[in-house]
Amino acid sequence: MSTISESSQAVHDAHDVIGRGHSRIDGPLKVSGEATYTSDVDLPDMLHAVPVGSTIASGKLVSLEFAAAEAMPGVHAVLHRGNIGRFYRIAGNSMDTGFVDEARPPFEDDVIRYYGQYVALVIADTFEAASAAAAAIKVGYETSEHDVSTTLASAKESDVESERGDAASAFDASPVKIDETYVTPVETHNPIELHATVAYWDGDSYTFYETTQAISNHQGTLVQMLGLPKEKVRVISRYLGSGFGGKLWMWPHSLLAAAATRHTGHPVKLVLNRKMMFQNVGHRPLTQQRMRLSAKEDGTLTSIRQDYLNHTSILDTYAEDCGEATPGLYSTPNLRVTAGTVARNVGSPTAMRGPGAVPGLFALESAMDELAAELNMDPVELRLKNEPSVDESSGLPFSSRHLAECLRTGADKFGWAQRTPGIGSMKRDGLTLGWGVGACSWPGIRFSADATVDLRADGTARVVCGTQDIGTGTYTVLAQLVAAQTGLPLNRIEVGLGDTALPRGPISGGSAATASLIPAVSDAARAAIKAVLERAASVSGSPFEGAKADTLAFSNGRVHSKNEAPERGVPFAEILGAAKMHAASGSASAKGGFDDPLKKKYSIHSYGAHFAEVTWQPEIAQLRVSRVTTVIDAGRILNLKAGRNQIEGAIVMGVGMALFEHTSYDKRTGAPINSNLADYIMASHADTPRLDVTFLDHPDTIFNELGARGIAEIGLAGIAAAITGAIYHATGVRVRRLPVMIEDLLDAQN
Repeated sequence: MSTISESSQAVHDAHDVIGRGHSRIDGPLKVSGEATYTSDVDLPDMLHAVPVGSTIASGKLVSLEFAAAEAMPGVHAVLHRGNIGRFYRIAGNSMDTGFVDEARPPFEDDVIRYYGQYVALVIADTFEAASAAAAAIKVGYETSEHDVSTTLASAKESDVESERGDAASAFDASPVKIDETYVTPVETHNPIELHATVAYWDGDSYTFYETTQAISNHQGTLVQMLGLPKEKVRVISRYLGSGFGGKLWMWPHSLLAAAATRHTGHPVKLVLNRKMMFQNVGHRPLTQQRMRLSAKEDGTLTSIRQDYLNHTSILDTYAEDCGEATPGLYSTPNLRVTAGTVARNVGSPTAMRGPGAVPGLFALESAMDELAAELNMDPVELRLKNEPSVDESSGLPFSSRHLAECLRTGADKFGWAQRTPGIGSMKRDGLTLGWGVGACSWPGIRFSADATVDLRADGTARVVCGTQDIGTGTYTVLAQLVAAQTGLPLNRIEVGLGDTALPRGPISGGSAATASLIPAVSDAARAAIKAVLERAASVSGSPFEGAKADTLAFSNGRVHSKNEAPERGVPFAEILGAAKMHAASGSASAKGGFDDPLKKKYSIHSYGAHFAEVTWQPEIAQLRVSRVTTVIDAGRILNLKAGRNQIEGAIVMGVGMALFEHTSYDKRTGAPINSNLADYIMASHADTPRLDVTFLDHPDTIFNELGARGIAEIGLAGIAAAITGAIYHATGVRVRRLPVMIEDLLDAQN
């Protein structure tokens, strides 16, 4: 829970508090080390748990020798299938009641389906003692053949996700066409904060401290899998060291911690190690996408076909929605998108920042770049040529769409008019330049949310919601929303998050949290203000006693007559004092979800464009991304500082996607090979290009009263295609399988 920050600037004008750049109110706690993350939680008499993972990827557990481990100093218990007790499966994935990507509870059977699958759990006084005992357990297996191959072929017919016209016939009849396959690899979430659970069973109910992006959903999942009523399970997550989607849903280690605390009667802390992060808590799946685009000679698209596959686990069917953006991004009368999954001996995939759209737009935008080259047409002009007037996948109007402005503004800021189309034709300081462009899109999503606002007798306010701040600035945004309604400065507003004991809040995923919270928090603040005004009109001793409440106003933290300036009024604390009230409270709810009725009337998306420059030094085969210009149309940006940080971070993550990140599996054992931060290469500060981020100011008031849509994901969508397009422009090499490897470019030296 954030404290009231004395360093936050006092903002009294609602027009100032929304849309400006604000430092995070939780920032001082984080930089001082006072913010408590899950693995920082230290409860009295707490024990430590360490899981034992399988060392095969397919087969059967046939023996477990743990007597020696149980006898080691400090060891309290070894849990396994025979003594862990019963877990249940959830009724079905639901945002409201529970969601998992790995449906099988731990130790449910003896079948091994992926390397690292949990087979036992050691509980000891210390982490070191538990680790030593876990290493001493001997596991016997009956192995069977596993498959972690990276070439995907589906044994069943793919599902048609979107279709209009006759894409096959239009493709065959068109004078200009491309037919290529694009591959994105397995990527592993690697937040600095490891997954962790601290669980405590008090004999009647559980308390969980969790690394989660969705405390309410986590609670709902635990309730079902433990077989308990909701009031017996509390989930707390005050701060999160990022998650990138990997911490959206509950993973089996939470159930292991629950079993451990119930078995021992002590609080138990379970923190995964980095290797387990590659095996047991999801990843972005391998995708393989065949793109077929056709056009008239003037660049008018005649068809788009996208047939994609992604790998999934043996038991779970995770679908990476690579076709999410394709049906509505460009105008074409003929379109067909199909999808399928291919089972592999890997842990279940899960959402990773921009699920679906990020790998999907790498393929679509790369194909658009290739089509532009085939047409001998500027890539920006090709995109502008095919701008739709409505969402052609549904026939619905756009709530707000300014992709064309993103492309034109970005091209102007980047200097695109100076681009010469010839391969390797642009030089600077002895280096070859390459310029590329990629469009991006992300759906506008909002979920249900509840919030309560208290206006307190000491002149401060408190806003609470059972959502969480995953490092994106939710604490600050909620303070801004209350400030916008009350006129109180941010340093007079306390924010409470991260606890299922609070009013139910939305997940922090899908770039949906802010848009979900706007109506709930704003209405709760208005309800609290109404309560103050009613007291002001009725309480004895109030300067407004006898007035009608609807003739009064609340501005800059003061109650005043509507026909007078706020300065003529009195601080609301005086009204509460006269009424002998501790606080005036207001609560509100807002509805949302994937079945949001608004989506039956409008196509709601954010849009953007990335312009990337690479430098290429063929003498030493050195490639760098030197600068990126990005323009985003995401409605109104509530906090410019946090918003720019989100896009900049996503761009750097996109550099990693394009040039570095990929998880490799050992064909012999099925184990992730590069399961550490030394061998799994991510973009660092040294790889960060010069960044220029611009937000267009087009509030989408159809979506919510402030016109804000989410921005966490969109900055990663499309950037990899802009980079590979720039690489082609510099080197003449088309890279269709990410990440770009130096071997791909060696031929370009000649």
